[in-house]
Amino acid sequence: MSDFSTNYISIYFSALLFNEVKYINTLGDLQNIENALKGKTNIAFSYVRAIGTPEHRAVMEAAFVYGTTYQFVLTTEIAILESIGTEDIEYAHFYFFHCKPVSDLTQQCRRTLMEQPLTTLNIHRFIKTMEAPLLTEVAEDPQQVSTVHLQLGLPLVFIVSRQATYEADRTTAEWVAWRLLGKAGVLLLLRDSLEVDIPEHANVIFKRAEEGMPVEFLVLHDIDLIISRVESNTHMKETQEYEDNDMEGPDMDIQDDEVAETVYRDRKRQLPLELTVELTEETFNATVTASDSLVLFYAGWQAVSMAFLQSYVDVAVKLKGTSTLLLTRVNCADWSYVCTKQNVTDFPVVKMYKEGENPVSYAGMLGTEELLKFIQLNRISCPVNITSVQGAEEFLSGELYKDLITYSRVSVLGLFSPTMTTAKEEFTEAGKHLKGCVITGVYSEEDVLILSDKHAVTLPALLLARHQEGKIESIPLANAHVQDIVQIITNALLETFVSIFCNMDPEITVENLPTYLRLKKPLLILFSDGSINPQHKKAILTLVKEKHLDSLTPCWLNIKNTPVGRGILQVYFDALPPLPLLVVVNLHSGGQVFAFPSDQAVSEQNLLLWLKKVEAGLESPITILPAQEWKPPLPAYDFLSMMDAAASQHPPKKIPECMKETDVQENDGEQPEEKSAIRNEPTGTLRIKHWSRSNWFGEAKKSFAYDNKEL
Repeated sequence: MSDFSTNYISIYFSALLFNEVKYINTLGDLQNIENALKGKTNIAFSYVRAIGTPEHRAVMEAAFVYGTTYQFVLTTEIAILESIGTEDIEYAHFYFFHCKPVSDLTQQCRRTLMEQPLTTLNIHRFIKTMEAPLLTEVAEDPQQVSTVHLQLGLPLVFIVSRQATYEADRTTAEWVAWRLLGKAGVLLLLRDSLEVDIPEHANVIFKRAEEGMPVEFLVLHDIDLIISRVESNTHMKETQEYEDNDMEGPDMDIQDDEVAETVYRDRKRQLPLELTVELTEETFNATVTASDSLVLFYAGWQAVSMAFLQSYVDVAVKLKGTSTLLLTRVNCADWSYVCTKQNVTDFPVVKMYKEGENPVSYAGMLGTEELLKFIQLNRISCPVNITSVQGAEEFLSGELYKDLITYSRVSVLGLFSPTMTTAKEEFTEAGKHLKGCVITGVYSEEDVLILSDKHAVTLPALLLARHQEGKIESIPLANAHVQDIVQIITNALLETFVSIFCNMDPEITVENLPTYLRLKKPLLILFSDGSINPQHKKAILTLVKEKHLDSLTPCWLNIKNTPVGRGILQVYFDALPPLPLLVVVNLHSGGQVFAFPSDQAVSEQNLLLWLKKVEAGLESPITILPAQEWKPPLPAYDFLSMMDAAASQHPPKKIPECMKETDVQENDGEQPEEKSAIRNEPTGTLRIKHWSRSNWFGEAKKSFAYDNKEL
């Protein structure tokens, strides 16, 4: 599926769940929903630390599957969680409110806490246990009994009963069942009807979920002892699973969510949002047409959006009182129509609107400095039309736009004769593509030959002025099209990294590494932990100037500024080697990694000889990187196919706003009535009714230890 489709579906998916998941901010909201649903349907209530975290995603996925069967309620307010009585509020929580059996509106719905971590798979397991009978009566060999609990990896607890004590035993079993709901299955075993011998004094039988394990006959005269027996078994099992997972590698259900963690960590930071104007469906068009505007399209529930909102506000702080550009924002979670109309298909997106021009989309890094550069370079036309030789000279020297030189170390001037209309149009279009990235200008007056002769170049041509070095390079543009010109300029910008290597600025970073990798040349990386040895700098710079390194991309990485460099070195060497260190990494052809010998001095002669040996295949690599793609840890969900499949089914009933009892439609026909403490075993209604949605968990089910034919 294309990025466009995936992004569109993500937006549609969120909109689809808007009515299935109720977001609440106060305890009163929760009480209103609970009162409205008593006697009608059950509630799946969850608390997550922030919108956009893995826990939030897990809840939304569960709502997609079970949202027409249960009312999902979500909050990020700790106060609501505290009011429920939870002691540990550090982590996300998931509760099941048993409201359907409640007929008395003054009675509170029973609440069952899911004690496992809040993941998609755990929610699925938990809800399946909520759908299972609370208590089941059996009269057969416990070793042969199987329920959905065993298939979900949970143990069974048999309360052994006699005919004479049946009523008391049943009451005890019901009490135990409520205490162990979601942790184990509870059954009432009628000893008098059983052909299998049971030890005379045994009153509890414990059956583990592991296949082939014998049942345990216990004598327990206290309910707390029964609960403790189950919980201790669960703890031992979780500890073993943790150790197994720790040896196998990271849990694949936990993705890199440093962004979400950052948003959560900074959740109490007060942003000066008053420096940006919040737009709505009513104010959007009037605002962007009345003044030059920068618009941030974001989603309030998405972690990346909220993280970038901080950078966006930081830009507003820097520009306060110095710019006529109006910084605005649109929360697409509230104003999806505005975002769709502006062709916003993912988040966050920044667009600049100027009178008489098409909107310009920002495509840089999601950080303050890069966005500020984009804004400042968009103050001028791209390309700028230069009308005199003197103006061209001032453009090339940096005098014409000296206040912008800090944002663009290179200025690009296109030279064309007045008759070269097509070539000029191609360059102009390329300049528009690079708007906000580099300063471009065009000169096509009658005296253009003065400039072409001065710089010894044949028209059409580019002049690249590198302001920091005071150099001007010329590049012919014969038969170059838009994309060719864009690539030429982009490569020229990359080459500035080599040409100013002597100043050690800029160094290679997480942000610019992908750009340099696009050159598809081996990387010659000088790893350092701070300052660079002058001898090393002199040796590399000499080889650069003598063009011995043209087939490589020389760069340096300061692990103090870019800590990920430590991890890179550990991949290469297993342990962190002494620094500084020179390494050649051939990512695009074989993945070999070569290290300069530590017993040799870094001189021009030694370095050149070593590089020639590497090129000739006479050096052995210290490691070979695997030829694998860099992919997300988990595959993306194909929402579209799920929606298409769901659309072919009969549309399910939905529960409206549920803030008032009269607004809630009766839904009793969808589930069997609960009688006493025993709930009838589901007859596959959910599995059949939501077949396409259940496919959501197809991959998750593969990790079950036992085959569950009911799922």
